[in-house]
Amino acid sequence: MAALASSVLQSPLQIRPSDSSFGSLFPSRIYRIAPSFNLKCSPHRPLLSGDGGPRRNFSLKSASTSVYADPSSASPSLDDEYKANSELLASLKVKLLSVVSGLNRGLAANEDDLQKADEAAKEIEAVGGPVDLSVDLDKLQGRWKLIYSSAFSSRTLGGSRPGPPTGRLLPITLGQVFQRIDIISKDFDNIVELELGAPWPLPPAEVTATLAHKFEIVGSAKIKITFEKTTVKATGNLSQLPPLEVPRLPDALRPPSNTGSGDFEVTYLDNDTRITRGDRGELRVFVIS
Repeated sequence: MAALASSVLQSPLQIRPSDSSFGSLFPSRIYRIAPSFNLKCSPHRPLLSGDGGPRRNFSLKSASTSVYADPSSASPSLDDEYKANSELLASLKVKLLSVVSGLNRGLAANEDDLQKADEAAKEIEAVGGPVDLSVDLDKLQGRWKLIYSSAFSSRTLGGSRPGPPTGRLLPITLGQVFQRIDIISKDFDNIVELELGAPWPLPPAEVTATLAHKFEIVGSAKIKITFEKTTVKATGNLSQLPPLEVPRLPDALRPPSNTGSGDFEVTYLDNDTRITRGDRGELRVFVIS
């Protein structure tokens, strides 16, 4: 037995993964150990047990040892975090839609409604993070329906009959509002459905006005639009009429506030929802149409 112990001490200790007697020394939940480690046996105990097998009471010590735990016990994965973030955004979008749903796109909003809508939008903006249109430009593509604008609460287009007040010859009622964006041609069209009142017994005329713009990206999330022309097309009973292009006022006759261009920042954007804030602070919420 002494000779056998001497032979073992003088030869390298070989460990095979198939040695069941040694494999049981390691915890079953350790997956990888860094290669730099030392095996140190107690100087007061023999290396071999009485039956000739290796003893199991030795220590594994190394300053550079790295132990990786079972992945199932680790912190939540990136997929779990993404899923949780997506679920939170979905609930916040439902909240925003419920806040603005009864406001007739902002036409019926009071100061309290404006504040609630702004707070609900800010929650989405905070969770969604900054928008980078150099990466997400393709998400702008499509036809977007306006469901809320804080600018409508000014009553310049407010009330049940926005536009000229009741009693004028042609009172105007605002219908649906859309934005049509083409990221290839850089077209940016505001499409407004209008109902033009007529003296009794004539029926009101329904028209669609298209304000055509070109757009460009400024910085990471700002869009600048430049006005080109306005086209009016009759719909309903008068849809057979050809479209009419409204002449543009000469620059010298336009008020200083109407420069024909403007800009706004996209503060939230995904595949079906877009939130923007204009250069005058107006909040707008769109859904893909």
